[in-house]
Amino acid sequence: MTLPPGPDAAPASPTPDAPHYVLTLSCPDRPGIVHAVTGALLRHQANVTESQQFGDPDTRLFFLRVQFTCPAAPERLDAALRGVAAEFDFDWQLHAVTDPTRTLIMVSRAGHCLNDLLFRQRAGRLPVDPVAVVSNHRDLEGLADFYEVPFHHVPVTAGDAGSKAAAEDTLLGLVSDLRVELVVLARYMQVLSPRVCAALAGRAINIHHSFLPSFAGARPYHQAHTRGVKLIGATAHYVTADLDEGPIIEQDVERVDHSHAVDDLVGLGQDVECRALARAVRWHAERRVLVDRNRTVVFR
Repeated sequence: MTLPPGPDAAPASPTPDAPHYVLTLSCPDRPGIVHAVTGALLRHQANVTESQQFGDPDTRLFFLRVQFTCPAAPERLDAALRGVAAEFDFDWQLHAVTDPTRTLIMVSRAGHCLNDLLFRQRAGRLPVDPVAVVSNHRDLEGLADFYEVPFHHVPVTAGDAGSKAAAEDTLLGLVSDLRVELVVLARYMQVLSPRVCAALAGRAINIHHSFLPSFAGARPYHQAHTRGVKLIGATAHYVTADLDEGPIIEQDVERVDHSHAVDDLVGLGQDVECRALARAVRWHAERRVLVDRNRTVVFR
């Protein structure tokens, strides 16, 4: 849609092949936010192609995602938005829609999520640029090679704090050197330290099984089979220092019954993990996920 004209606006006719941007913001909720943002965009001849908003009555925060084309130079657009951001106390980001998210994927020995993500990316269904695969084992090196993604073996010796610290230093070095925007823990079976969680806050996504009821510890599928569960599932969430308790982005479930053997549960569980993780990664890469304290707002 084309933004409505204002009294001080320049003519706003859509410009063919104009750069495509996505603006996301959160701020204290108050009147005039959308008007101020769209007014600033209009004065630079922007054409809005998608807009979603949400005001949280509990936190009294406002969230907005606007996708638009705009012929103005990026620095002019950035300067205009900075003025509005200062007035309304925005926490905001502006990205080019065409830029894929530079992504580092971490794995251990299970390859289903890694294979699914790399296949979707190669098929054009996931707007990420996989710049590295990092693993504490070499089992999936061949899979990374098949998809032509650089593989980095970063071993961690069990019970050796020095080994873990060195591995995390290597990880953070790769994140910096490769200009990584998103880290995906695609069944990486090591707990990240609070230091790494803080460094990657808001840009690291984990996937784990989410049984109803849940089963902690080893062999969760075997425990679930013994208890005769009727639902299995998976949860994709942002990584925080509180293990598996970060803001949830996506969840999925699958019904099961008494006829399913343990291997059936494992296979179904892997399928659910792939689906939930792929959605979470895609929504994050499309700038559709905004953190609302310990929850998320997802503009699907």
